[in-house]
Amino acid sequence: MNAALDLKLEVEIIPERRRFDLSAISVLRRVIELQKPDLVVTHSVKSHFLMWRSQLWREYPWVAFHHGYTTTDLKMRAYNWLDRWSLPNADRLVTVCHAFARELARSGVPLEKISVRHNSVRARPKIATSDVQSFKKRLGIASDERIVLTVGRMSREKAHIDLIDAYKRLRVANPHISSKLVIVGDGPERGRLEAAAEAHGLSERVIFAGQMSEVQLFYAAADVFALPSHSEGSPNVLLEAMAASLPIVATAVGGVPEIVENNESALLVPANDPQAMAAAIVRLLTDQDLAERLTNNSTALIANQFTPEKYVRALFEIYGSVINARQT
Repeated sequence: MNAALDLKLEVEIIPERRRFDLSAISVLRRVIELQKPDLVVTHSVKSHFLMWRSQLWREYPWVAFHHGYTTTDLKMRAYNWLDRWSLPNADRLVTVCHAFARELARSGVPLEKISVRHNSVRARPKIATSDVQSFKKRLGIASDERIVLTVGRMSREKAHIDLIDAYKRLRVANPHISSKLVIVGDGPERGRLEAAAEAHGLSERVIFAGQMSEVQLFYAAADVFALPSHSEGSPNVLLEAMAASLPIVATAVGGVPEIVENNESALLVPANDPQAMAAAIVRLLTDQDLAERLTNNSTALIANQFTPEKYVRALFEIYGSVINARQT
């Protein structure tokens, strides 16, 4: 909303008294009937539900975006089920990976209504070496220590616990590699992860950096990026690491193999396999030629396939086709 206001766009705010406040439906109808938009776009279970219940989809073209589900509690799981009623009524559904598209088709959304568009990222300017060294010093990391980095919400499906296990195995099998594991993010799993690090004797080796609004210095300082998730769609952190020219180890889940190819632009390992994750990280820390080849290929992928400009053009095509189809 702040971004829209900064661009001087007109913004209508629909107040809610609680989660899924049904009184918002009548307000939504009034706003849309006043504005008479060419297209309605929704981005969450709640907004899909309100569009469906309001019956506005019968009058206005509707594009719904599916970004995947979180399952933090039973109530959220129940809300996710509402999409089974809402989404089949959208003119088009845009999701972030083919893995999600298949799941949506199994839940009742006609496959011909589904478009897949991976997320995009814009490459950032290279950070000066002196700034990186100062940053490492502030983190308590020696100039000759290697950094294994992961970024993401500390929730169970992100599987940070597997990465800590993998890092323990890396340390035991390769004591000559001086390194630290840096975890950027926060969430409900943090206490469990800190306890695991302590139990493995890694308290001095694992840095819990917390939630950060700006992570570019972390990418610049790192030697390897690790993504240990059990479930992913089109992870922004993977694209960010690619754009930052970081060699990557990731689990082959969800949309990850649609973005990077094993041994070409990343090393992919099975989910829930800390030993395979540890071995892949060691390969990238010890084989400079491999690391450089993977990063060269991944940064080229970003420039050719995952730019914001390409993403916007694809959305324009989708929006135009939906509007035109309603007019014929």
